[in-house]
Amino acid sequence: MAPRAYWKGTLKLSLVSCPVVLYPATTAAEKTRFHMINRETGNRLKQQMIDAETGDVVESDQKGRGYELRKGKYVEIEPEELEAVQIESNHTIDIESFVPSDEIDQRYLNHPYYIAPDGKAAVDAFAVIRDAMKDQDRVALAKIVLTNREHIIAIEPLGKGLLGTTLRFPYELRDEDQFFDDIKSPKITKDMVELAGHILQTKTSHFDPSKFKDDYETALKALVKRKASGKTIELPEPEEKPSNVVSLMDALKQSLKGRGGKKTAAKSHARRASGRTGAAKKTHRSTARQRKAG
Repeated sequence: MAPRAYWKGTLKLSLVSCPVVLYPATTAAEKTRFHMINRETGNRLKQQMIDAETGDVVESDQKGRGYELRKGKYVEIEPEELEAVQIESNHTIDIESFVPSDEIDQRYLNHPYYIAPDGKAAVDAFAVIRDAMKDQDRVALAKIVLTNREHIIAIEPLGKGLLGTTLRFPYELRDEDQFFDDIKSPKITKDMVELAGHILQTKTSHFDPSKFKDDYETALKALVKRKASGKTIELPEPEEKPSNVVSLMDALKQSLKGRGGKKTAAKSHARRASGRTGAAKKTHRSTARQRKAG
Protein backbone atom coordinates (compact mmCIF):
# COMPACT_ATOMS: atom_id res chain seq x y z
CA MET A 1 0.00 0.00 0.00
CA ALA A 2 1.45 3.34 -1.10
CA PRO A 3 1.92 6.03 1.57
CA ARG A 4 -0.34 9.04 1.76
CA ALA A 5 0.24 11.58 -1.01
CA TYR A 6 2.14 14.71 -0.01
CA TRP A 7 0.59 16.83 -2.80
CA LYS A 8 -2.12 16.42 -5.41
CA GLY A 9 -2.61 18.47 -8.54
CA THR A 10 -2.23 18.58 -12.31
CA LEU A 11 0.83 18.16 -14.52
CA LYS A 12 0.55 20.28 -17.67
CA LEU A 13 2.51 20.27 -20.90
CA SER A 14 0.95 22.93 -23.11
CA LEU A 15 -2.64 21.69 -23.64
CA VAL A 16 -1.90 18.17 -22.38
CA SER A 17 -2.65 17.70 -18.68
CA CYS A 18 -3.16 14.87 -16.23
CA PRO A 19 -3.84 14.55 -12.49
CA VAL A 20 -0.74 13.56 -10.50
CA VAL A 21 0.33 12.92 -6.93
CA LEU A 22 3.65 13.65 -5.23
CA TYR A 23 5.30 11.44 -2.65
CA PRO A 24 8.51 12.31 -0.75
CA ALA A 25 11.30 10.15 -2.16
CA THR A 26 13.26 10.19 1.11
CA THR A 27 12.45 9.28 4.70
CA ALA A 28 14.10 9.59 8.09
CA ALA A 29 11.71 7.13 9.74
CA GLU A 30 14.40 4.45 10.14
CA LYS A 31 16.91 6.76 11.81
CA THR A 32 17.41 6.34 15.55
CA ARG A 33 16.00 9.30 17.45
CA PHE A 34 16.31 10.31 21.09
CA HIS A 35 14.00 12.33 23.35
CA MET A 36 15.04 14.52 26.25
CA ILE A 37 13.97 12.91 29.52
CA ASN A 38 14.07 13.61 33.25
CA ARG A 39 16.87 11.42 34.68
CA GLU A 40 15.08 11.15 38.04
CA THR A 41 11.59 10.21 36.82
CA GLY A 42 12.32 8.86 33.34
CA ASN A 43 9.54 11.07 31.97
CA ARG A 44 9.83 12.93 28.68
CA LEU A 45 10.57 16.66 28.87
CA LYS A 46 8.56 19.40 27.18
CA GLN A 47 10.12 22.54 25.78
CA GLN A 48 8.92 26.00 26.73
CA MET A 49 9.47 29.41 25.18
CA ILE A 50 11.35 31.75 27.51
CA ASP A 51 11.64 35.53 27.17
CA ALA A 52 15.35 36.15 26.53
CA GLU A 53 15.40 39.27 28.73
CA THR A 54 12.94 38.62 31.58
CA GLY A 55 13.33 34.83 31.76
CA ASP A 56 9.52 34.45 31.99
CA VAL A 57 7.67 31.60 30.29
CA VAL A 58 5.74 32.93 27.28
CA GLU A 59 2.28 31.46 26.72
CA SER A 60 1.16 30.44 23.22
CA ASP A 61 -1.20 33.41 22.81
CA GLN A 62 1.72 35.79 23.38
CA LYS A 63 4.00 34.28 20.75
CA GLY A 64 4.55 36.23 17.55
CA ARG A 65 6.92 36.46 14.59
CA GLY A 66 9.50 39.19 14.29
CA TYR A 67 12.21 40.10 11.80
CA GLU A 68 15.47 41.37 13.32
CA LEU A 69 16.27 44.79 11.80
CA ARG A 70 19.37 45.17 13.94
CA LYS A 71 20.65 43.43 17.05
CA GLY A 72 17.84 43.32 19.61
CA LYS A 73 15.43 45.36 17.44
CA TYR A 74 12.57 43.49 15.78
CA VAL A 75 9.63 44.42 13.58
CA GLU A 76 6.61 42.24 14.33
CA ILE A 77 4.79 40.63 11.41
CA GLU A 78 1.14 39.67 11.99
CA PRO A 79 -0.23 36.31 10.74
CA GLU A 80 -2.70 38.03 8.39
CA GLU A 81 0.13 40.11 6.93
CA LEU A 82 2.02 36.93 6.12
CA GLU A 83 -1.08 35.46 4.52
CA ALA A 84 -1.35 38.54 2.28
CA VAL A 85 2.00 37.80 0.60
CA GLN A 86 1.69 34.01 0.48
CA ILE A 87 1.37 32.52 -2.99
CA GLU A 88 -1.92 30.69 -3.40
CA SER A 89 -1.41 27.25 -4.85
CA ASN A 90 -3.34 26.46 -8.02
CA HIS A 91 -2.20 22.84 -7.61
CA THR A 92 -0.67 22.84 -11.07
CA ILE A 93 2.78 21.85 -12.25
CA ASP A 94 3.03 23.84 -15.48
CA ILE A 95 6.08 22.78 -17.48
CA GLU A 96 7.82 25.91 -18.74
CA SER A 97 10.92 24.55 -20.48
CA PHE A 98 13.15 21.55 -21.12
CA VAL A 99 16.91 21.58 -20.53
CA PRO A 100 19.77 19.06 -20.92
CA SER A 101 20.26 17.26 -17.62
CA ASP A 102 24.03 17.90 -17.59
CA GLU A 103 23.39 21.65 -17.50
CA ILE A 104 21.82 21.48 -14.02
CA ASP A 105 24.40 22.34 -11.38
CA GLN A 106 24.08 19.65 -8.69
CA ARG A 107 24.39 22.27 -5.97
CA TYR A 108 20.88 23.42 -6.88
CA LEU A 109 19.30 20.00 -6.24
CA ASN A 110 17.19 20.05 -3.07
CA HIS A 111 14.36 17.63 -2.19
CA PRO A 112 13.34 14.67 -4.43
CA TYR A 113 9.74 13.55 -4.95
CA TYR A 114 8.11 10.68 -6.82
CA ILE A 115 5.44 11.82 -9.27
CA ALA A 116 2.76 9.29 -10.25
CA PRO A 117 -0.54 9.50 -12.18
CA ASP A 118 -3.60 10.03 -9.99
CA GLY A 119 -6.14 7.49 -11.16
CA LYS A 120 -6.51 5.28 -14.25
CA ALA A 121 -7.83 8.11 -16.42
CA ALA A 122 -4.53 9.98 -16.01
CA VAL A 123 -2.24 7.13 -17.14
CA ASP A 124 -2.32 7.80 -20.90
CA ALA A 125 -1.49 11.51 -20.70
CA PHE A 126 1.11 10.80 -18.00
CA ALA A 127 2.80 8.18 -20.21
CA VAL A 128 2.87 10.55 -23.19
CA ILE A 129 4.66 13.27 -21.19
CA ARG A 130 7.06 10.76 -19.57
CA ASP A 131 7.99 8.99 -22.82
CA ALA A 132 8.43 12.26 -24.72
CA MET A 133 11.02 13.30 -22.13
CA LYS A 134 12.75 9.91 -22.48
CA ASP A 135 13.00 10.32 -26.26
CA GLN A 136 14.37 13.85 -26.03
CA ASP A 137 16.68 13.07 -23.07
CA ARG A 138 15.66 16.32 -21.43
CA VAL A 139 14.66 17.49 -17.96
CA ALA A 140 11.51 19.56 -17.55
CA LEU A 141 11.54 22.73 -15.44
CA ALA A 142 8.28 23.85 -13.85
CA LYS A 143 6.92 25.86 -10.92
CA ILE A 144 5.07 24.36 -7.98
CA VAL A 145 3.75 25.76 -4.70
CA LEU A 146 4.58 23.64 -1.64
CA THR A 147 3.88 24.77 1.95
CA ASN A 148 2.99 28.31 0.79
CA ARG A 149 6.28 28.79 -1.05
CA GLU A 150 6.91 28.70 -4.77
CA HIS A 151 9.61 26.29 -5.96
CA ILE A 152 11.26 25.45 -9.24
CA ILE A 153 11.04 21.70 -9.80
CA ALA A 154 13.11 19.62 -12.22
CA ILE A 155 11.20 16.63 -13.62
CA GLU A 156 12.73 13.60 -15.33
CA PRO A 157 11.64 10.03 -16.13
CA LEU A 158 12.31 7.38 -13.51
CA GLY A 159 11.15 3.87 -14.31
CA LYS A 160 7.40 3.90 -14.86
CA GLY A 161 7.03 7.28 -13.16
CA LEU A 162 8.71 10.63 -12.85
CA LEU A 163 11.22 12.05 -10.42
CA GLY A 164 10.66 15.66 -9.39
CA THR A 165 13.45 17.47 -7.55
CA THR A 166 12.92 20.93 -6.13
CA LEU A 167 15.77 23.31 -6.89
CA ARG A 168 17.38 25.93 -4.70
CA PHE A 169 17.27 29.56 -5.76
CA PRO A 170 20.58 31.32 -6.55
CA TYR A 171 20.42 33.35 -3.31
CA GLU A 172 20.52 30.08 -1.35
CA LEU A 173 23.94 29.13 -2.71
CA ARG A 174 27.22 30.48 -1.39
CA ASP A 175 29.80 31.72 -3.85
CA GLU A 176 32.61 29.15 -4.09
CA ASP A 177 35.22 31.87 -4.60
CA GLN A 178 35.12 32.88 -0.94
CA PHE A 179 36.22 29.36 -0.02
CA PHE A 180 38.60 28.61 -2.90
CA ASP A 181 40.39 31.92 -3.49
CA ASP A 182 42.96 31.27 -0.75
CA ILE A 183 43.88 27.82 -2.08
CA LYS A 184 47.46 28.00 -3.29
CA SER A 185 48.70 26.56 -6.60
CA PRO A 186 51.77 24.51 -5.66
CA LYS A 187 54.10 22.98 -8.23
CA ILE A 188 53.19 19.29 -8.40
CA THR A 189 55.50 16.96 -10.31
CA LYS A 190 54.19 14.79 -13.12
CA ASP A 191 55.35 11.69 -11.23
CA MET A 192 53.09 12.53 -8.29
CA VAL A 193 50.07 13.02 -10.54
CA GLU A 194 50.80 9.73 -12.32
CA LEU A 195 51.09 7.85 -9.01
CA ALA A 196 47.83 9.38 -7.78
CA GLY A 197 46.25 8.34 -11.09
CA HIS A 198 47.35 4.74 -10.55
CA ILE A 199 45.79 4.79 -7.06
CA LEU A 200 42.55 6.06 -8.60
CA GLN A 201 42.60 3.17 -11.08
CA THR A 202 42.90 0.62 -8.27
CA LYS A 203 39.75 2.07 -6.71
CA THR A 204 37.68 2.34 -9.90
CA SER A 205 34.13 1.08 -9.35
CA HIS A 206 30.48 1.75 -10.22
CA PHE A 207 27.89 3.71 -8.25
CA ASP A 208 26.04 1.19 -6.09
CA PRO A 209 24.16 2.74 -3.13
CA SER A 210 23.32 -0.75 -1.80
CA LYS A 211 26.93 -0.87 -0.61
CA PHE A 212 26.52 2.28 1.49
CA LYS A 213 26.64 1.35 5.18
CA ASP A 214 25.66 3.75 7.94
CA ASP A 215 28.02 2.42 10.60
CA TYR A 216 26.97 5.05 13.14
CA GLU A 217 23.28 4.17 12.79
CA THR A 218 24.11 0.46 13.17
CA ALA A 219 26.13 1.21 16.30
CA LEU A 220 23.29 3.32 17.75
CA LYS A 221 20.76 0.52 17.27
CA ALA A 222 23.13 -1.99 18.89
CA LEU A 223 23.75 0.40 21.79
CA VAL A 224 20.01 0.90 22.44
CA LYS A 225 19.30 -2.84 22.20
CA ARG A 226 22.15 -3.70 24.58
CA LYS A 227 21.20 -0.99 27.07
CA ALA A 228 17.51 -1.94 27.00
CA SER A 229 18.39 -5.56 27.81
CA GLY A 230 20.30 -4.41 30.88
CA LYS A 231 23.77 -5.22 29.60
CA THR A 232 26.82 -3.15 30.51
CA ILE A 233 28.14 -0.75 27.91
CA GLU A 234 31.91 -0.96 27.65
CA LEU A 235 33.56 2.24 26.50
CA PRO A 236 36.33 1.72 23.95
CA GLU A 237 39.84 2.92 24.62
CA PRO A 238 40.71 6.07 22.66
CA GLU A 239 42.84 5.28 19.63
CA GLU A 240 46.28 6.81 19.42
CA LYS A 241 46.82 8.83 16.29
CA PRO A 242 49.96 7.95 14.32
CA SER A 243 52.63 10.56 14.79
CA ASN A 244 54.87 9.59 11.87
CA VAL A 245 55.01 12.17 9.11
CA VAL A 246 55.86 11.05 5.58
CA SER A 247 56.41 13.07 2.43
CA LEU A 248 53.65 13.33 -0.16
CA MET A 249 55.63 11.21 -2.65
CA ASP A 250 56.27 8.52 -0.01
CA ALA A 251 52.59 8.50 0.93
CA LEU A 252 51.62 8.02 -2.73
CA LYS A 253 54.09 5.15 -3.17
CA GLN A 254 53.02 3.44 0.06
CA SER A 255 49.35 3.80 -0.90
CA LEU A 256 50.00 2.10 -4.21
CA LYS A 257 52.01 -0.73 -2.62
CA GLY A 258 49.25 -1.29 -0.08
CA ARG A 259 46.85 -2.39 -2.81
CA GLY A 260 47.25 -6.16 -3.18
CA GLY A 261 47.78 -7.31 -6.76
CA LYS A 262 48.23 -3.74 -7.96
CA LYS A 263 52.02 -3.59 -7.88
CA THR A 264 52.22 -3.76 -11.65
CA ALA A 265 51.32 -0.09 -11.94
CA ALA A 266 54.09 0.83 -9.51
CA LYS A 267 56.59 -1.33 -11.41
CA SER A 268 55.46 0.22 -14.68
CA HIS A 269 55.94 3.68 -13.21
CA ALA A 270 59.37 2.65 -11.89
CA ARG A 271 60.37 1.28 -15.29
CA ARG A 272 59.37 4.51 -16.99
CA ALA A 273 61.31 6.50 -14.41
CA SER A 274 64.40 4.26 -14.74
CA GLY A 275 64.06 4.40 -18.50
CA ARG A 276 64.13 8.17 -18.41
CA THR A 277 67.15 8.02 -16.08
CA GLY A 278 68.94 5.48 -18.29
CA ALA A 279 68.34 7.57 -21.38
CA ALA A 280 69.72 10.60 -19.59
CA LYS A 281 72.86 8.64 -18.59
CA LYS A 282 73.41 7.44 -22.17
CA THR A 283 73.11 10.98 -23.48
CA HIS A 284 75.57 12.16 -20.85
CA ARG A 285 78.12 9.41 -21.76
CA SER A 286 77.75 10.12 -25.46
CA THR A 287 78.36 13.82 -24.92
CA ALA A 288 81.42 13.04 -22.78
CA ARG A 289 82.91 10.81 -25.51
CA GLN A 290 82.38 13.52 -28.13
CA ARG A 291 84.18 16.05 -25.95
CA LYS A 292 87.09 13.64 -25.38
CA ALA A 293 87.36 12.87 -29.08
CA GLY A 294 87.36 16.59 -29.84
